[in-house]
Amino acid sequence: MTGKSAKDFFRPLAVGAPEPLREIPARPSRAIHFFDPSNEKMAAKIPGMVGTVDVLLGNLEDAIKADNKVAAREGLVKIAQGTDWGATQLWTRINALDSPWVLDDLTTLVPEIGDRLEVVMVPKVQGADDIHYVDRILAQLEAKAGLGRPILVHAILETARGVANVEEIAGASPRMQGLSLGPADLAADRRMKTTRVGGGHPGYLVREDPPRTDGVANLEARRATYQQDLWHYTIARMVDACAMHGIYPYYGPFGDISDVVACEDQFRNAFLLGCVGAWSLHPKQIAIANRVFSPSVEDVRHARRVVKAMGDGTGAVMLDGKMEDDASVKQCLVMVELAEQLARVDPELKRQYDAIEVDE
Repeated sequence: MTGKSAKDFFRPLAVGAPEPLREIPARPSRAIHFFDPSNEKMAAKIPGMVGTVDVLLGNLEDAIKADNKVAAREGLVKIAQGTDWGATQLWTRINALDSPWVLDDLTTLVPEIGDRLEVVMVPKVQGADDIHYVDRILAQLEAKAGLGRPILVHAILETARGVANVEEIAGASPRMQGLSLGPADLAADRRMKTTRVGGGHPGYLVREDPPRTDGVANLEARRATYQQDLWHYTIARMVDACAMHGIYPYYGPFGDISDVVACEDQFRNAFLLGCVGAWSLHPKQIAIANRVFSPSVEDVRHARRVVKAMGDGTGAVMLDGKMEDDASVKQCLVMVELAEQLARVDPELKRQYDAIEVDE
């Protein structure tokens, strides 16, 4: 927003467009489940999935063949108009900004289903200019359609330039809802030597030091190895950028659908680092994401106990032999607030959280 007053940041970019949001709502989005709107069999299942997943995303970009682009766009309009979405959010991933389809995506979807569409996911975002471009077009289309609320924007980090510019992307517009890691395209752009879609790699490891006898290393001895996380740096940087600008970070796709154990491990790593959700490419991954990105009963019980014991949040107390202070309360409030948000949309979690008894 170079050359503009900070006050201009929260003014509509088109006459008649809705007022920009000053705070992005904290809505549960543990799983962003991708579906192909041009696939009639898949599309028929969408109404039945409402309520079982926080976000359903109609995919128009990668995995949709060029000759299916129009069918996918038209299919998304039909599905959006014919479905009662309830608490489930409807998102879409539009085509890349350098593609011949992206303008038709926006000029079709906003007038037709803009009142139902919560978030537009933009692939391969390189910098703030990409967000500014989408921001202005959305404002013009919203004004023309008479929408009462702005459609939010979510950027995917899929290039080295995007990661290098992640802070400016996160703060490029009041529409910014969040960021997702796109590991496959990012790996190719970085020239990483992996063909996996997310997850770790057995070759990316550390090895323990060789045992020593009288100070001499036994280099022939068996030495344990530990696989490392290829994406730790990128996720941590993305989380920091999102926290700085009050938006939400997500892990992207985990491509090995059959390996549910590694998928859960990767999702949990992202959750612990600060991500609020992950992409789902198959219904079995929805259950994993819903489980992993929901605080456990034990964590919620401990968090509530610390908050209760700390009173006004100042000073320090000892609980179970551990010191808890003002920093502990801040950490625990994150957990308590997340549990409250999820309980409002997930009856089973509400039952579990309501049953928690907090001891002194």
